[in-house]
Amino acid sequence: MIQADFTFPLSRRGDVLPEEAQLLCAKHPVAKVRTMTGDDAWLVSNYALAKQVLEDERFSLKDTANAGVPRQYALTIPPEVVNNMGNINSAGLRNAVMKTLSPRADHELGGWLEAEAHRLLDVLVQQGPPADLRDGFTEPYSAALHCRLLGIPTDDWRRLMSGIDLAFVTSPAVFEGSTPNWYRDLGYMTARLNADPEPTEGLLGRFAELRRSPDVSDRVSDELLATVALSLFGAGAVSTSSFLLHAIIHLAQQPELAERLRQEPAVIGRAVDELLRYNLSIGDALPRLAMADVQVGEVLIKEGELVLVLVEGANYDPEVFPHPEKIDFDRTENPHLAFGAGRHFCPASALGRTHAEIALTALVSRLPELRLALPVEQLAWRPGFIKRLPERLPVIW
Repeated sequence: MIQADFTFPLSRRGDVLPEEAQLLCAKHPVAKVRTMTGDDAWLVSNYALAKQVLEDERFSLKDTANAGVPRQYALTIPPEVVNNMGNINSAGLRNAVMKTLSPRADHELGGWLEAEAHRLLDVLVQQGPPADLRDGFTEPYSAALHCRLLGIPTDDWRRLMSGIDLAFVTSPAVFEGSTPNWYRDLGYMTARLNADPEPTEGLLGRFAELRRSPDVSDRVSDELLATVALSLFGAGAVSTSSFLLHAIIHLAQQPELAERLRQEPAVIGRAVDELLRYNLSIGDALPRLAMADVQVGEVLIKEGELVLVLVEGANYDPEVFPHPEKIDFDRTENPHLAFGAGRHFCPASALGRTHAEIALTALVSRLPELRLALPVEQLAWRPGFIKRLPERLPVIW
């Protein structure tokens, strides 16, 4: 155990693994750090211990929103949103949500995603390079998917994505715009839920039907249903778009990887899993609050202490991933933690893989000479955000 002698959070650059991650994983897998709110926390950074924390239910996500507990950063969304999946389960909404998040539930989804990817690429090709793939491809593609899942007009994607820019800011103190931003978008979801005629498609359509069920109606309010929908849009759209940006940066820098995807389309599943392992999009770490005294490695973590799981430490642990610095599409085992683990393993993991496989397959086939339009060191990475996110991704082909 060490007292941190480095700045936390780590570097915001998403194209280079922070040097501290390797040192922490190898030498100090449980280290004491100071968060941006000035609270103490334990940073867990090798694979075995990270997986232990994520799978042990004595480490709680929902309780990180409690009053008076140490924080990773200021709470700028309502506390109940932190426990979104818990709200879903307790209100009898799990089946509706899981069906929405399953790519198998929508038999037309794969074809629709492929058509959407090519539609966006058609526009970029017609306009010609250079182009910003964040604004022209990854965000509209990811947001359109989540609009379809919820059953809201895809033309509304930009106004909802603009809300994410405020909702997921990481700050040492609550800022003025966070509350009106949240309730503006919550009002939008409530209005869509109560539209005349009522929604029949996607998650909002399922919610509208559930409201009429005597088994559920007394447990759900419009605000709860709108909160679940808005939370799923925010978390899903920003995660899938951010991952695509990171994957594209790596493929543009290593064109032999993109060429292999063109020559061997069947490798795309393994490729996406490896790019998930390799990507650094999770901005700071995954927070958990200790609900009991728990031994983690050489450290006894006390009840009430904050634990932060450094995913890039775990996913680059050479004990689990030989030569972790190399993108290897032939890894036979890839138990990465990009989707988390335990109770909070991402329920949309299959959907996220499908989304990425279709997007990257379309991209490498349509833009075979894809490369960055500026030196990678010149990419501007957003400070103080829940994801490591380049403000723009200019490319040529």
